[in-house]
Amino acid sequence: MIIVAPVLLILLGATKILQADLLPDEKISLLPPVNFTIKVTGLAQVLLHWKPNPDQEQRNVNLEYQVKINAPKEDDYETGITESKCVTILHKGFSASVRTILQNDHSLLASSWVSAELHAPPGSPGTSIVNLTCTTNTTEDNYSHLRSYQVSLHCTWLVGTDAPEDTQYFLYYRYGSWTEECQEYSKDTLGRNIACWFPRTFILSKGRDWLAVLVNGSSKHSAIKPFDQLFALHAIDQINPPLNVTAEIEGTRLSIQWEKPVSAFPIHCFDYEVKIHNTRNGYLQIEKMMTNAFISIIDDLSKYDVQVRAAVSSMCREAGLWSEWSQPIYVGKS
Repeated sequence: MIIVAPVLLILLGATKILQADLLPDEKISLLPPVNFTIKVTGLAQVLLHWKPNPDQEQRNVNLEYQVKINAPKEDDYETGITESKCVTILHKGFSASVRTILQNDHSLLASSWVSAELHAPPGSPGTSIVNLTCTTNTTEDNYSHLRSYQVSLHCTWLVGTDAPEDTQYFLYYRYGSWTEECQEYSKDTLGRNIACWFPRTFILSKGRDWLAVLVNGSSKHSAIKPFDQLFALHAIDQINPPLNVTAEIEGTRLSIQWEKPVSAFPIHCFDYEVKIHNTRNGYLQIEKMMTNAFISIIDDLSKYDVQVRAAVSSMCREAGLWSEWSQPIYVGKS
């Protein structure tokens, strides 16, 4: 997974020139960029940078660049500037190429490619962690005047199949410009870290940046290979159940109400599911809605348990996880 975000760079005296169309009979020879480099700027983040070729013929044309990501996952894009940030895993290495291009109504002219590479970090096979999973959860923040809500992070993993018994793992996360090392670990029977808990993070509840997580390690007997992974927040955010669920029966009408979960998202950003279980005959009714109230016609001779769960609506972000069901409320006749 590679996410590319161009960064504006003003080049004094650069060879990107004022836009104009070439005449059909005009010819121009395009030279590849120079000084192409790849620099690691953070967890799972690199900066690609190059310069225009100083020997490029000066013509009244608009030169651009085509960037091709070769590994770990192929991608390509075009840009009019000379650097670009890429958010990508790095434990498999990273390589990219760039070339100068000129587009007009008739054709695409291109220079040869220049390439750069970051080798995969060292480490013995089978020593990196496997099955890394992470979840976030939002709570009310009573200790800060800056934010009303606080996001926690919990990650678990399995020890590498060939990791020595003295292996110790260490987890870091990056969100935006913030990077933190885990301070609270859970351990296996050999004392190796296999889970991490951040009760407070710099992750934004409604943020759309990718969460980068890196786990590296150390051992006296082997070089431990690091492992990094990117997580989309909507896919790992464990929503809280709805609050203050109530249920009342009047005749054959069962009225259910609730409040939105603890969340930075406003009230209109939630979908709900209501589950009504008739304990006498086992009938189960599940209804989906966007409001925080529901009325059902029931058999007034039975007893019911009622639960509600929530998910952030696709109107406010990409579809994610449903919350756990609220604690059951029992109404009706025993």
